[in-house]
Amino acid sequence: MGKSVLYMSMSLDGFITGPDDGPENGLGTGGERLHEWLGKPTAALPHFDPPGLSGQVFAELMATGAVVVGRKTFEYGQWDGDHHGVPIFVPTRATPLPPQSGWVHFVPDAETAMRAAKAAAGEKNVMVHGARLAQTLLREALLDEVEIHLIPVVLGSGRRLFGTDPAELELTRVLAAPGVTHLHYRVGAPTSA
Repeated sequence: MGKSVLYMSMSLDGFITGPDDGPENGLGTGGERLHEWLGKPTAALPHFDPPGLSGQVFAELMATGAVVVGRKTFEYGQWDGDHHGVPIFVPTRATPLPPQSGWVHFVPDAETAMRAAKAAAGEKNVMVHGARLAQTLLREALLDEVEIHLIPVVLGSGRRLFGTDPAELELTRVLAAPGVTHLHYRVGAPTSA
């Protein structure tokens, strides 16, 4: 069975969006800077295709077999029901949105989402995306690995990736690429406060 891997771009001061993120401003003010490492899609190449080491990391992300994404990230990101042609599981206690495609599954909690995503992904990894979801999965010992795309910018405010719960992480890989350092961690056993 594959692993659950959080993939998030983050500023040096720990933010995954700029301030004032919302449905019409998914990355917040200035948050676009966090995703410049992906390059810009063009008419000739309508999807991301970063070069070099960033391309290697992006290929790993795109090889995942399912996605578990937080409700707010799903809504603010306007994914339109598809990420990269794999099932998407959205834990939510709120009324589910009408699915935009057969790929989206609204489930009652993070544990159910992860169990369903791992079953759907088979031997492939599960991509995890979203700050509050990541905090929940860490707290419930449901997150196996973390891939941080660390961007050399200080945003000053926005949405923080990590909360106040302690966690032990083991650094397993560092890839320095233009405009980003990709840090890969294995998640250790939860620590008590």
